[in-house]
Amino acid sequence: MLAQIFQDALFSAIAAIGFSAISNPPRRSYPFTALIAATGHSLRFVIMQPEWGGIHIVVATALASFVIGLLAVFFSGRSNVPPETYLFPSLLPMVPGIFAYKAFGGLAMCLFRASETTFNHYFYLFASNGMMAFFILLSMAVGAIIPIFMFKRISFQATRR
Repeated sequence: MLAQIFQDALFSAIAAIGFSAISNPPRRSYPFTALIAATGHSLRFVIMQPEWGGIHIVVATALASFVIGLLAVFFSGRSNVPPETYLFPSLLPMVPGIFAYKAFGGLAMCLFRASETTFNHYFYLFASNGMMAFFILLSMAVGAIIPIFMFKRISFQATRR
């Protein structure tokens, strides 16, 4: 289990650095972005495991996003970089790509089915996966934004030194 947590942290850190590099932030922000992404994604991975509570992916994503937001605000106040510099790249590895892919696949299969039973099956897949992707994205946004508004003074004055 420890190896899986480390692997999850490593790959999410690499992805976050890649996503961060797109927006050309200061080079000093890369280690913090990697640390925040690894912490948040690993936290979500751990609390979703049955041994550690088996929390649903939507709730686990909201909690992990909240932690990512807290860490982004914390490091932004110390590194003189806006929290969004850390926040957005750290959240991107948690985007529910598989659910969106399955939702689109279900929608595409709906269009090519003639019988009602197969249409209903694929529409169910479309709706189920689409709603899951939507609620995961919603929980990511809400969980990450709350710390920024909780610590407005730190968040909005991070670059005013």
